[in-house]
Amino acid sequence: MPLDATIHSWLTVAALILSGLALLVALGSWRRARYSGRTTTPSRSKPPRPTKTGNLTSEQMAAELETLRSEVGTSLRHLAVVRYDAFGDMGGHLSWSVALLDDAGDGVVLTSIHGRSDSRTYAKNIAGWTANQQLSPEEQEAIRFARTS
Repeated sequence: MPLDATIHSWLTVAALILSGLALLVALGSWRRARYSGRTTTPSRSKPPRPTKTGNLTSEQMAAELETLRSEVGTSLRHLAVVRYDAFGDMGGHLSWSVALLDDAGDGVVLTSIHGRSDSRTYAKNIAGWTANQQLSPEEQEAIRFARTS
């Protein structure tokens, strides 16, 4: 059922007034948070200061180095991105797969398939450089590149 032009105009004016009020409320909240010293983003904490003062012995230094190596091994240090055309009639390499893995090959592969009318994103768990789900050739290539990095 088509709307009368007068009703359509009144609905448009009402929508503009409501959006203006929403904008004013948002600006007021932002100013209140800004002037009260709070932020909406989490604050970054400073790195911890060393608790030990003085020189370390070679044994203490070796122990600290080994601790750091074990902690770094679990970080997602192996990264690779593969861009490609998911469909033959599209260009621009808008689809991609990215592998984010640690030293043991544990992590995730994220894939975004770009189509003409939509885009889909998938995440697959990786353990020991392999997945329990079937991987596309591009996802396997991203894992292979990440493993060699």
